[in-house]
Amino acid sequence: MSRTHNTLDAGHPSGPSDISAPSDISGTDGTTGVTPAGAAWLASAGTYPRSTLSLWEERPHAPAVLPCGSVFDVVSVPSTFGRRMLDRMWGEGPGSGPVAGFRGRMLLFALPGTAQRLPALLGWEEWDARGRDTGEAGRTGAVPPLLCHGPGDAVTVPAPAPGARADRSGARWVVAPDTRHPWLPGPEVLLWAAVRAARAAVRISIFPPADQGANVYDVSRRR
Repeated sequence: MSRTHNTLDAGHPSGPSDISAPSDISGTDGTTGVTPAGAAWLASAGTYPRSTLSLWEERPHAPAVLPCGSVFDVVSVPSTFGRRMLDRMWGEGPGSGPVAGFRGRMLLFALPGTAQRLPALLGWEEWDARGRDTGEAGRTGAVPPLLCHGPGDAVTVPAPAPGARADRSGARWVVAPDTRHPWLPGPEVLLWAAVRAARAAVRISIFPPADQGANVYDVSRRR
């Protein structure tokens, strides 16, 4: 019998160090793209934050590779399922933290520690992928593999400038970071969203067509 956690984790990550963000990222308008404060938060995850900020000041269309585990973890899900999760998080739940699209997957930025805890919760709730191996029918095969990136892992972060042409991988921001202290979902919130997405019989998407890069979420609602 399922014991799904419905308690929404409203925790906040530790604040980044006081780093001066570039004030003239090309095209940044504070609403649809990565703001200077959001860029400072992202850069704080790296070993040399000032160098990352300098790179973005000079080349705002350049993606970057940043480590996970200290400022944020990242949960990578197939794009279609990720869209379903975000529909639930924004339509029924607390919203999301920053979200990026990369190589056919959605990268959900989450609280540090999520990468370790979420797989355990999925297994405990019997929502992991083992049902596909055993031939069991029903809900155990409905959640695709979620790739959880934590300490020791790194992810490609899209370029900060909105309107920048995506690179060949299609990296882009779906929900761009806009503050030094963004709210990030914890493992319980992502479990909740995955369960709701898996159970959904009808998908009513609030996303634009796949070839559009515009953000479609009211980030002012984010905690």
